[in-house]
Amino acid sequence: MKPLERLLLENKAWAQEKAAHDPEFFDKLRQPRNPDVFWIGCSDSRVHADQVTQTEPGEMFVHRNIANQVAIMDMNFLAALEYAVDFLKVKHIIVCGHYGCGSIKAAMGKARPDQLFMNKWLKYIKDIYRLHRDNIDAESSDEARHNRLVELNVIEQVHNLAQTSVIQRAWRAGNRPDVHGWVYGLNDGIIKEIASLEADSPVDPIYAQDPEFGAVKEL
Repeated sequence: MKPLERLLLENKAWAQEKAAHDPEFFDKLRQPRNPDVFWIGCSDSRVHADQVTQTEPGEMFVHRNIANQVAIMDMNFLAALEYAVDFLKVKHIIVCGHYGCGSIKAAMGKARPDQLFMNKWLKYIKDIYRLHRDNIDAESSDEARHNRLVELNVIEQVHNLAQTSVIQRAWRAGNRPDVHGWVYGLNDGIIKEIASLEADSPVDPIYAQDPEFGAVKEL
């Protein structure tokens, strides 16, 4: 059996099982949902937000990319962030990385000339490694160094969120979300929180945005 044929058969089996277990499952799925959580995760196929948190479809709004980056030049991500904060009014944003991340390991090595676009994306992580090289290299093994960069990457993405105009605008308006940095363990399935910023946390002045600049003034 071809791989895609197997996927389609598994889909039918899944749909039948869901309907048998809960006849109203798909009717409920069609109803509008208002999730409280925006999950920013890694594209790694081993880490699915709903599976590792045992949440139902619709309970979280999810964006995934390579190594769970908050990349301010990524229009796809920024559109998802804006939608989550301004329209869904989520109360929490989670950046979730995972130990054993292949992209983190790749970022710690030399760039491959045949991976043009991957090199550009991994540069964000290389910058974090460069800034924290002494901290990371002080670890006793390659695995520990990789794990430390996973954690530092998540922490950096939490701060990157606070630096966006979307988050700063929401905080000025007295709205949440709180921002959380999590790491998932492939070896034991456990998530641990390693960073958090409550709504309206102070932002380094170099990143603070002036709400008056460019505002339309009445004559």
